[in-house]
Amino acid sequence: VQLQASGGGLVQAGGPLRLSCAASGRTFSIYRMAWFRQASGKEREFVATITWSGGSTYYADSGKGRFTISRDNAKNTVYLQMNTLKPEDTAVYYCAAGPQGGGFWRSREYDYWGQGTQVTVSS
Repeated sequence: VQLQASGGGLVQAGGPLRLSCAASGRTFSIYRMAWFRQASGKEREFVATITWSGGSTYYADSGKGRFTISRDNAKNTVYLQMNTLKPEDTAVYYCAAGPQGGGFWRSREYDYWGQGTQVTVSS
C-alpha cells in the first residue's frame, strides 16, 4: 500500500483544516487507517484511527471533540477534519495503514506510512 498525505498548510488558531490520505496498491478497505503526528523535537504520537469498515473510530484526548476521522473506501481515501485548531497542533501529520487489532495507538502496529504533511497553526 502506498499512502500520499495532503492538505496541510498554515492556518490561524481556531480555524479548520482537512487532511487527506490517498492509498494505492493493495486493497485499501481491509486496513485500519490512522493519523499520527510529530512535532519538532518530540516523538510521534497517535491522533486518530478508524476501522476498515468505518464503523469505529478512536481519538487521542488532544483531538476529541475537535478532530474527525473518516474514510471513503470507494475512493481509497481517509480524511482528518480538524476544527478549532490550536498552536500545539502544529506538527507533521502522517497517515498509516495496518491490520485490524489491538494496540492501535502504537505506531509499530502499522505497516505502511505516508510521507507526512506539515500543519502549522499560528496564534
